[in-house]
Amino acid sequence: MKRMELIAPCHFGMEAVLKKEIIDLGYDITEVADGRVTFLGDEEALCRGNIFLRTAERILIKIGRFHAETFEDLFQGTRALPWEEYITKDGKFWVAKAASVKSKLFSPSDIQSIMKKAMVDRLKGVYKIQWFPETGESFPVRVFLMKDEVTVGLDTTGESLHKRGYRKLTAKAPIAENLAAALIMLTPWNKDRILVDPFCGSGTIPIEAAMMAANMAPGMNREFTAQNWAHVAPKKVWYDAFDEAQEMVDLNIRTDIQGYDLDEKMVSIARENARLAGVDKLIHFQQRDVKNLSHAKKYGFIITNPPYGERLEDKSAMPALYQTIGERYKALDSWSLCMITAYEQAEKDIGRKADKNRKIYNGMMKTYYYQFMGPKPPKKNVISE
Repeated sequence: MKRMELIAPCHFGMEAVLKKEIIDLGYDITEVADGRVTFLGDEEALCRGNIFLRTAERILIKIGRFHAETFEDLFQGTRALPWEEYITKDGKFWVAKAASVKSKLFSPSDIQSIMKKAMVDRLKGVYKIQWFPETGESFPVRVFLMKDEVTVGLDTTGESLHKRGYRKLTAKAPIAENLAAALIMLTPWNKDRILVDPFCGSGTIPIEAAMMAANMAPGMNREFTAQNWAHVAPKKVWYDAFDEAQEMVDLNIRTDIQGYDLDEKMVSIARENARLAGVDKLIHFQQRDVKNLSHAKKYGFIITNPPYGERLEDKSAMPALYQTIGERYKALDSWSLCMITAYEQAEKDIGRKADKNRKIYNGMMKTYYYQFMGPKPPKKNVISE
């Protein structure tokens, strides 16, 4: 097994959640930076990271890091990396994405072009050829520049990990699956407690919760770019990781996970997405207005992504909507309310200051994750014989 450094990018503000996930999988963290966590692993870690991590965007093999203030520095630094250990003679390779922050080199297209030339120059010398057919497997590269430090990674994932494969139909402003998972994981919720999403849209938050409850790995029903890199991670390692994921699933559990939406069409979409995810029997969806939110049980969780009022015509409706959320939450005995929103007056209109408030970037939009925490349920008495 080859030891390597693996980089897992994530939403800004979710690094701590991803770090815990990686540690729980059994791997050692080497670095936590804004929007990514780096850890040590082997071929098995590469496969398991892709299949099991709920909050990561993708898994990159760290090819190297170097300092570059000029395009010549970038060319020479890229050329010095051991590309031949990964890219085959007929491989299709390109710099899929370049991101630059506080660096002298900032043009993504120029960075991509120069790095591709440097990779070609290196591989020409290794493979003793002048022209690359690029008819083989794909090897997309991603690069981050931060204060002139260049970190280069080879993308093993392909389509982002938030694409689990179950969400064929979406709402107007869907929350990404990995962000939904992270929001749930930031709470003390577990499968024995009630979870309600009164603005469920296409069902992402309830579906992610049900997958966690059933111990269903998020990547177990999709494919990854590196599955075709037998020289990097043999097929057997992938098969073993997928088998491990299958064996862990337990659908014979009892849950109380509910999703409501005012739009009957969205409720139908949510049900279909839950069916495609294999967790439809674990979730109850229904058409219901938030003003009718109620529940007889105690110690439940509302975890939700309510409207933000992004469009001008919606802004005037926000105070009344958030006041209604506050009123319905107040009527629920000993519940917790956790919601992600960009609406700045959320706490004021709900009528209570949040116990926890975390800034999260949902794409390029700055949002806040407000957590209004209810009391912990009493511990169940264990009677010893």
